[in-house]
Amino acid sequence: MNAERLRGLLCELEDEIQRDVLRARDASTPDDLSRVVDVTEADIIYHLDHLSEATVLDWFRERWPSELPVELVMEGLERRGRVVFPEGVVPEDTLAKCIVDPVDGTRELMYDKRSAWVLAGVAPQRGRETRLSDLVAAAMTELPPTKQRRADQLSAIRGLGRAGLVAQRRDLDSGETSSLSPNPSRATDLTHGFAAFARFLPEGKGLLAQFEEALWERLYGRSPTPEIFEDQYISTGGQFYELLVGHDRMTGDLRQLALAALGRDSSLVCHPYDACTGLILEEGGCRLTDPRGAPLDAPLDCVSPVAWVGFANAELEAHVRPALDALLESFFPRAPSG
Repeated sequence: MNAERLRGLLCELEDEIQRDVLRARDASTPDDLSRVVDVTEADIIYHLDHLSEATVLDWFRERWPSELPVELVMEGLERRGRVVFPEGVVPEDTLAKCIVDPVDGTRELMYDKRSAWVLAGVAPQRGRETRLSDLVAAAMTELPPTKQRRADQLSAIRGLGRAGLVAQRRDLDSGETSSLSPNPSRATDLTHGFAAFARFLPEGKGLLAQFEEALWERLYGRSPTPEIFEDQYISTGGQFYELLVGHDRMTGDLRQLALAALGRDSSLVCHPYDACTGLILEEGGCRLTDPRGAPLDAPLDCVSPVAWVGFANAELEAHVRPALDALLESFFPRAPSG
């Protein structure tokens, strides 16, 4: 599989989604966009999410190369069964598997508060065994609020490091693009910087806040209070972007662990389609792991829960990891094996 060609295809797809979603957003009201149209096993589908589905299906039908049969994995398609292109191909004969989240950060964009992101990644087809770690290319494209007239796009190929990372900024009015050079923070501690764990929904918020407070105290003591700033960005892609461009030093999503500790079962956690652009973060020089430091991985589907922690650099991870590991065992102990 030609990874560079695949990267280009993902960027073309996301350009199309960006145009259609922003056009539809501009013609709608927040009440229209926030209308619930479906509730799936993975998430709530708002009207804004639903608007992009036809764009994605049409693009794959018309633009995906026929010599590379592909299975499309995307929230909202579950009732269709396995969706493949060219249509009529047997799923077992596909060569690639592409996972797409057309609007990651729906809640931010539908109220015109902050950018959402289009996320996509592609891997060689291994059926149900295909995983995030199999992705060979990924792309993410910004869906900005109405007052913002420039939008970023980042894409990467696995294994090339920054040499395989392409980043650009597009003027939405003129269409002109300029290159970017994302630079993660080189700080080796968290003081006077942004760091937080996702707790933007009510479930598990209290426990996650207690965990976070305990982590800061273990790292820096109770007095004097360290200056650590918080930013709750309701978008995994957005959180990855903030690490990649140097705005945040550490962020993570432990909602899966918190809900399990509370004995609650909820689909409103991070899923593989949210985390599929982690490849870009890693190729850009950041560290992205599961909560306990193992490489982040999950099946390439719409329902598996994903917990993760991201650091701007390896030195920062080494600084935080001992305290983080100790508190994970205290707050969210692993079930005994056997």
